[in-house]
Amino acid sequence: MILRKRYYDIYLIICTLVFVLFFCEYFIYYLVLVQCAWPSLDPHKTISTISSSNNENPVRAMFIADIHLLGPRQGHWFDKLRREWQMYRAFQTAIILHAPDVIFILGDVFDEGKWTNDKEFNNDISRFRSLFSVPNNIHLFTVAGNHDIGFHYAVTPYLNQRFVNKMKAPSVRRISIRNNHFVLINSVALEGDSCFLCKPTEMAINKIGEHLKCAKEVHKNCTKPNGLATYSRPILLQHYPMYRVSDEMCNEPDQAPHKIKNIHFRERWECLSKEASEQLLDIVNPRLIVDGHTHYGCRRILRDDTLEFTIPSFNWRNINNPSFLLGVFTPSNFSVSKCYMPVESTVILIYSISDND
Repeated sequence: MILRKRYYDIYLIICTLVFVLFFCEYFIYYLVLVQCAWPSLDPHKTISTISSSNNENPVRAMFIADIHLLGPRQGHWFDKLRREWQMYRAFQTAIILHAPDVIFILGDVFDEGKWTNDKEFNNDISRFRSLFSVPNNIHLFTVAGNHDIGFHYAVTPYLNQRFVNKMKAPSVRRISIRNNHFVLINSVALEGDSCFLCKPTEMAINKIGEHLKCAKEVHKNCTKPNGLATYSRPILLQHYPMYRVSDEMCNEPDQAPHKIKNIHFRERWECLSKEASEQLLDIVNPRLIVDGHTHYGCRRILRDDTLEFTIPSFNWRNINNPSFLLGVFTPSNFSVSKCYMPVESTVILIYSISDND
């Protein structure tokens, strides 16, 4: 009788541990992510000056930033394994539940891209493609971050071109989907000093600006490029936030901790320079800007009608409560909303309670 009770107790403990493990490492992602949904378009915010159809099919876009896949140099192997599983599970669950049309990853895909040799970088690429695989009907695009190719002072033509080739991510790119225009820019190239990377990037941005003006029929004698038959204000995507003094004005659930919110940003390090920010607003005239880099969330309005979202790191190694952005776009309207992922401290608490029990 005593032996039977002992076996029963062991069985109960094993079942409890299996259930807690299943809940914390799998089911919790569905439980949390099913609570967020695609935002609805507000018809009162429709831009009447842009021609659109009542039957237009909105584009559903998902934005994430700062994955920071660990390389061979930094971080413990268990930490690496843990974080990659968390990101894999959260990303794949989001794909299953929300099925976006397009996904944008806004820089710092890798944590050690500026240091890794070719063999290590290729291994990182393989892990990325495995963890962040998407079905054929979903498009995924990336932009470079400082951890991918280095800060401006450290980036070389080789490091930049390696990322461009492997990730198919040129320094400047326009992606037009159903007359919604997404402009992707490498923030590291916006130093403004005519470097090997900066000058071509500036020229490409100006060219896109001219194309947008042509589509808007500002220039009467111009040929509209492919994908720009219909003008709509673009969505600007990059790694660095636009110029701001600090995160003091940010009031989001995933904002920076109060002890660092008031620390002033250094231009070209924590944010773009004021000059580069003004030039982008002048040339591109975006309706929405989405960026990352700070690892914390922020939302603000620029020039009265341009919304900027800084989204936090997708990696629990950098923040306790990660999130990503969901956006619905038509040429004449858009709406965005945050999607919050499981909170790390909550998961740890569940494990602790189950261990005590």
